[in-house]
Amino acid sequence: MRFELSPEHEDFRKSVREFAEAEIAPYAAGWDREHHFPVETVQQMGKLGLFGLTAPEEYGGAGEDGDFTSLCVAIEEIGRVDQSMGITLEAAVGLGINPLLTYGTDDQKRTWLPDLVAGTSLAGFGLTEPGSGSDAGATRTKADLIDGEWVINGNKQFITNSGSAITSLVTVTARTGARDDGRPEISTLIVPTGTPGFVAEKAYDKLGWHASDTHPLTLQDVRVPEANLLGERGKGFAQFLATLDDGRIAIAALAVGCIQACLELSVQYAGERTTFGVPIGRKQGVAFQIADLKVMVEAARALTYRAAALKDSGASATVLREAAAVAKLYATESAVTATRIATQVFGGYGFMEEYPVSRFYRDAKVLEIGEGTSEVQRMLIARSLGLPVE
Repeated sequence: MRFELSPEHEDFRKSVREFAEAEIAPYAAGWDREHHFPVETVQQMGKLGLFGLTAPEEYGGAGEDGDFTSLCVAIEEIGRVDQSMGITLEAAVGLGINPLLTYGTDDQKRTWLPDLVAGTSLAGFGLTEPGSGSDAGATRTKADLIDGEWVINGNKQFITNSGSAITSLVTVTARTGARDDGRPEISTLIVPTGTPGFVAEKAYDKLGWHASDTHPLTLQDVRVPEANLLGERGKGFAQFLATLDDGRIAIAALAVGCIQACLELSVQYAGERTTFGVPIGRKQGVAFQIADLKVMVEAARALTYRAAALKDSGASATVLREAAAVAKLYATESAVTATRIATQVFGGYGFMEEYPVSRFYRDAKVLEIGEGTSEVQRMLIARSLGLPVE
């Protein structure tokens, strides 16, 4: 069975590519160099409808004209020219909007979604802590229900879209009690960014994704109404697992964009750069490496859009989790390899910041880490095969 995009998806791809080439590509190197988060460009992405691809029309979204596959197409195309803007879109929808869409009450949706869908505001997803990531049981952030308010104390780290000028809220996971089996009860709470005690600390000085907004968060006696509970109390663990399943497919799409960029840049350079009187693309040592890039991007794209199609078709959580893990593992590890190959094709120029391959090289590594490391993906795949791996 082949998973091919519909003509509508391909037309959408062309429109996003035109936008990315005109409004992002010319400025990406400068944003990266200056560590600048381009709010105006993010809002242009909102006007194009990219943040509303999974949302119903009543909140300003694409409704039946959009789906998760469309989101992956958009992330791939934006990521093809700038991984920082690609992760901004991925996190804004997959980690910001989708949890509200899936678990929010009607009132929560009416309050927050219209601006998020329009791209006039952003939301972050506060899961990771200094001592916990995929291991939700190690969460130390605590929320106590006192006189109709949740009082939250704790720290979060590596949170995307959490401290920009247009960030309106962060959903945070916290301990809200203990389960019958003694394990912590994890719940998810909506925290508006203007709430006293909520602090987005100084942005990280990252290896890559320089134009992406990423902060550690401090929550000190942060008080939010009881109604800010997102979904059922004690269901935060299940919620974040489902959220990460979707996010892993989207990260795979971002990786596909990275590999595609490496392929295109390498083909162009190999046709222009000459040594000993001939283009380096005539040398088997170079041509075969570029051929490998073609194989990587085709395989990664097939796995990614298969997983996206399963998401859109309503596949079971078990089926989707395995497909997402396979797609993320292969696509992200291939992206890291692809940037290494592309940098090698460019030779000394690949080591210079004036060439985009160096930026993609720096940006790629985190793809193997964010939203579940490669080791976590292998664990999930092994478990899906019936292996009792820990």
